[in-house]
Amino acid sequence: MTDSKYTNFDYELSQKILTMLKGGYPAKLKKVLIVTAPLWFKAPFRILRLFVREKLRERVHTVSAPQLGAHVPRASLPKQLGGQLEPDHAAWLDHCRNCYTNNLQNSKLDGVIDEYVISNHIPPVKPQNGMIEEAGRDMTSDRVSRHTEADIMHISGDLPYTCDPTPLRHTHGYNGDIKGNHINSGDEDDLDLITRGTWSSGEASPGLSDEECGGGGAGETPAALLARVRQLGRRGLVAEYEEIRARPPHGTFHHAKLPSNLVKNRYTDVLCYDHSRVVLSQTDPDDATTDYINANYVDGYKQKNAFICTQGPLPKTYGDFWRMVWEQGSLVIVMTTRAVERGRVKCGQYWPATLGTRAVHGGFAVTTEDIEQEDDYTISHLLLTDLRTEESRSIWHGQYTRWPDYGVPGGGRAQPVLRFLNLVRRAQHRARAELGDAWAGHSRGPPIVVHCSAGIGRTGTFLTLDVCTSRLSAEGVADVRGTVERIRAQRAHSIQMPDQYVFCHLALIEYAVMQGYLESADLSGFDDDNDDQSE
Repeated sequence: MTDSKYTNFDYELSQKILTMLKGGYPAKLKKVLIVTAPLWFKAPFRILRLFVREKLRERVHTVSAPQLGAHVPRASLPKQLGGQLEPDHAAWLDHCRNCYTNNLQNSKLDGVIDEYVISNHIPPVKPQNGMIEEAGRDMTSDRVSRHTEADIMHISGDLPYTCDPTPLRHTHGYNGDIKGNHINSGDEDDLDLITRGTWSSGEASPGLSDEECGGGGAGETPAALLARVRQLGRRGLVAEYEEIRARPPHGTFHHAKLPSNLVKNRYTDVLCYDHSRVVLSQTDPDDATTDYINANYVDGYKQKNAFICTQGPLPKTYGDFWRMVWEQGSLVIVMTTRAVERGRVKCGQYWPATLGTRAVHGGFAVTTEDIEQEDDYTISHLLLTDLRTEESRSIWHGQYTRWPDYGVPGGGRAQPVLRFLNLVRRAQHRARAELGDAWAGHSRGPPIVVHCSAGIGRTGTFLTLDVCTSRLSAEGVADVRGTVERIRAQRAHSIQMPDQYVFCHLALIEYAVMQGYLESADLSGFDDDNDDQSE
């Protein structure tokens, strides 16, 4: 709406816009962005929003041009909106017409075209650093055309995310169709595009490069952080956390709420966002919900989709969990809960607890080859085998055993957790080095799977510490609040309790002292005149 005037609109046009928003067609869209809307438009727009369905209201937003990067990758935005794309609109319309015509002839179901048909016939494209930044291929001439995500959504509705079932190089065993992409075993060129060691993952961290991930905000030096924590005290930090927690979710949960998926969620009130969810390969061609698992991609420090945050697996989802680990190429699993706590089951025993034992879940076998028992954690070395191909991979499984549910490590001691975090990083570094040329994704390797029971409290705390300590080591600054806000935008409700938010600050200060950024950290009086906030 740049340079649009009030005189450009009349009553009849306004009625058409309202009718369009109230109609069924926009409800199939994932998101509608109204860019650079002037004040005279925003005021009546806020009133008009009250007359459309809540489901649609959540998808329509007014944004400024600089904010577009938070919704659409810059590579998919036209240059006049601050992006890098030079779209060929005529070619795109021609492509849409061809897709629509072809599928109209072949894909009718009870007289209605499946909203996913067109998008499922768009062949896969080369992912970059785990995110698709180009899409669309002319179906008749093999000529690739680039277009905006908004254009894609206008034709295909909620475009299904695709995952690469074989993210490592030189792997075998996936013949025939890959979910949603119709790649046959003979399509060598197309197959090569999805076996380069990266995967597409929806819109986790849209518009951000790896360099921008985890580094947003000016950050604080350790001295400034210490001074602020002293000034705020526990009560001030808790108030800061409550302000963050009071904000509404950053996305929708449509997939997690589908009846056939509800039983896969450990907790009815802990669901995973649609926009950053991990999508499994579809095991049943007649059941699209077989691609669901309660898991989200979350960015790390200068690495998009560095982590997969998920719930503690249920017995009915063991197979899905190991399928996710295999398809995402993950080699390190972090578990921050016990299987049973306070007499309640918090996580299923999804791996063999006894040395030398083998368990089969779905199409995968898991064998425990070695166990290292320490006071605060247990390290299990697992062998994961795809039973279809007999291909195997080594998995490092680290379980931190002294972290109570709804809380922080006993006595608030951060050093054991920081030591465990260092072990995780070293395990990931070794696993990445052993892959060599077999991995073509980010230099830090595949995503690390992190879970507790719900996958939000202890999991979010662990991720916050990893991102903040990594940034502090690299830049000499950190931003706890900004990091928590970004994690919560990808995994809803992360950092579940006020004490966990406080612990992140105190642990980062302790880390700064351990690493010599601070000579000491006097926090006497931190708890003075504060009510007990632990829950």
